Amino acid sequence: MSLDVSAWIFMPWKRTVSNFQDPQLPLTSTLNDVIVDYEDPDYLPLPEYPARPNEPLDIRKQRLIYQSRKRGMLENDLLLSTFAAKHLKDFSAEQTALYDQLINGVTNDWDIYYWATDVKPTPKEYDTEIMKLLKEHVKNAERISRLRQPDLNT
Repeated sequence: MSLDVSAWIFMPWKRTVSNFQDPQLPLTSTLNDVIVDYEDPDYLPLPEYPARPNEPLDIRKQRLIYQSRKRGMLENDLLLSTFAAKHLKDFSAEQTALYDQLINGVTNDWDIYYWATDVKPTPKEYDTEIMKLLKEHVKNAERISRLRQPDLNT
């Protein structure tokens, strides 16, 4: 008995269950995708981000540029590095502190990504003028290509 599984093996990868139910949708459709995002368990001790009350503003901005580029997930690397390159130089000390709290106070980078892309509602403590600027940046009304991080020396 021979079983021909080549059609199954070479079948393009399908992203969602919805594509199996409606073969008319293109394979890249995210129309019915379900985002699985579990809440962080309460029993995991999370380290506190160290406060830097006496950090000079220019040093703080340099640190935030670096931290915006090295998030650990490419989506946020691109979003936050381009956001920092565009806005951080013009931020006041208070705005810089809000941005610092946003990218360093959140323990899960996926939360920042979901809030910025309006997939999940932003909690009150992070729904600041900086988050509103970030959400506008994510919408990319100017249609700027953001396939790589901006150069550091610009």
